[in-house]
Amino acid sequence: MNSRERFEKTMEYGAIDRVPYFEEGIREEVLKVWRKQGFGADENISELFPTDIREEIRLDLDPHPQPNYWLSSEEELERLRKNLNPNDGSRFPDDWEKRIKKWRNRDHVLMLRVHRGLFQSLGIEDWKRFEEVMYYFADQPDFIREYMQIYGEFIAELIARALQDVEVDAAIFSEPIGGNHGSLISPAMYEEFALTNYMPIMKILKEKGVRWIIVRTYANAKVLIPIMMEYSFNCLWACEVNIESMDYRDLRRDFGRDLRLIGGIDLDALRGEKSEIKNEVEKIVPPLVADGGYIPLADGRVREDMPFENYRYYRKLISQFIEI
Repeated sequence: MNSRERFEKTMEYGAIDRVPYFEEGIREEVLKVWRKQGFGADENISELFPTDIREEIRLDLDPHPQPNYWLSSEEELERLRKNLNPNDGSRFPDDWEKRIKKWRNRDHVLMLRVHRGLFQSLGIEDWKRFEEVMYYFADQPDFIREYMQIYGEFIAELIARALQDVEVDAAIFSEPIGGNHGSLISPAMYEEFALTNYMPIMKILKEKGVRWIIVRTYANAKVLIPIMMEYSFNCLWACEVNIESMDYRDLRRDFGRDLRLIGGIDLDALRGEKSEIKNEVEKIVPPLVADGGYIPLADGRVREDMPFENYRYYRKLISQFIEI
C-alpha cells in the first residue's frame, strides 16, 4: 500500500499492511545539534527514520491589507469583508498550477488547512488581547458573531476554489483554545461563536467529498470534543498537551471509534530515560493500533532539547509496533 491508501484505510478502520507514521517536524536546527550527538553529516534523516509522506496546503487566510488594530465598528467589519476577497489569486501559492499537476498522480497524503480557529481569527496572540476579546464576548456578542461569520463565508468560498483544482485526503482546523487546565471558553460559547460559523466550510468539504475533518488542538480541549463531534469533526490531533488530562486511551474509551486519533505520545517522556520512553510508547501505541483509527505520533514538534539517542530509541520502539 502507498501512504495515501494506508491513511484512508486507517481512517476507515479497514485492512492495512501497517499503520501510517508521519514525520514529527524535525527542522534543520535540530539536525545541527544531532550531528554533534552521533547523527552523521552524510546521513539522510528520511532514510534513517522513514515515514509516510504527508503534505499540507496552506492558503493565505489573512485580510489584505492586514489591520493593525482591533476592529470595533460595523463600518470596519464591512472593510474586513472587502479585505477578505476569496477571488484574490495571491491567496494561493505562487506555483499553484505546477502543484496541481504534481498532485494529480500522487500517492502521498495531502491535507488542506482550512481555519486557524476562533482565537487566532480574532487576533489573540497574548493575554492583553485575550482580555479585550473576552469583554467583547460579554458586551458585544453580535459583533463577534458577525466577525466570525464573515471569516467562515470567506474561507468557504476560498476552499471551494481550491477544491475545484485538487482533491485532498483531509481538512485541518487549527484550534488553540485551551490551557493545561482545560478550555478557555465553555462548550456553549464555542458552539455559538465558532462552530456555527464553521458550517459553510463544512458544507463545502462535504460537497467536495472530504471525509476526514481533523481538529488540531493545543493543550487541553477535552470538554469541547463532544460538541465538536456534533459538528462533523471526526479526527483529533492534540498537540502540546498535559498527557494526563488528554490521555488517548481515555479519549478512545470516552468517545469511541467515531473519533479517529493522531498523536498522543507524550513528548516530555521522550526526553527522559529509556525506561520512560519505553513505558510511554508501550502504554499508548499497541492498544490503539490494535483498535484501529489511530496514527501514532509525538504530541509536538521535536526540538533541540531532544537527544538524538532518545529519538533513535523511540523510533526503534515504534517500528516494532507498526513495522515501518
